[in-house]
Amino acid sequence: MSLNPSFQFQKDFEVRSYQVDPDGKLSLTALSNLFQEIAWRHADSADFGRNLQEQNLSWILSRIEIKCENLPSWGDSIKVYTAGRGVDKLFAFREFLITNPEGDVLARGMSSWVLMNVVTKRIFRPENALPPELFDPEEKPAWQPEKIRLKGALITSEKLKVRHSDLDLNNHVNNTSYVCWVENILRENNCHTLPFLINYLAECVMGDVLDIHLYQDQGRFMVEGIVGDKQVFLAEAK
Repeated sequence: MSLNPSFQFQKDFEVRSYQVDPDGKLSLTALSNLFQEIAWRHADSADFGRNLQEQNLSWILSRIEIKCENLPSWGDSIKVYTAGRGVDKLFAFREFLITNPEGDVLARGMSSWVLMNVVTKRIFRPENALPPELFDPEEKPAWQPEKIRLKGALITSEKLKVRHSDLDLNNHVNNTSYVCWVENILRENNCHTLPFLINYLAECVMGDVLDIHLYQDQGRFMVEGIVGDKQVFLAEAK
């Protein structure tokens, strides 16, 4: 397997039938799943992934931005790359890249993560767990996912209950479940989904009932998720 020289880890995948949307293209949720999978594979390969659970530590995704050139279709072979892109204060950055076998760029992503004790909820500096050869604390990413500021006119709202299938290993809602909720409300209201940005603001657990609101600000769409009076995520399709 070839490795893009600016990236540290790569896996080959084939787009499966259950990963595509009605247009036959890789869905936003499936794309997010691929990014999450390659991140954990990379972390586990260098001993800063699931082994941290022994210390009650876990990587918590804070923000991710996804830009697409040409989404792959069912049956396409793709290469998924990732690499650490440095540290800024309490955030560690990870970049993603998807290409076809010829090296043409199909999608890119940049994400920011925090290292949290899942029992005490205390945030640790990422240097405590990251190998310096993969995450240089002096390096800064070429671009960073931005903070979303909610604005625009309300289009529609819906309620959603967190189900068992939404949960991850820590019994919290999986990062990609939020993306699925956003993708559904966007597509069901004839809104585009890409480029995509999401800010994860608070945790959700099974049984939580979310109020999900869709807004339009000129050519952009924003989605807000609230549990009670707690804002749990903001997403934007630019």
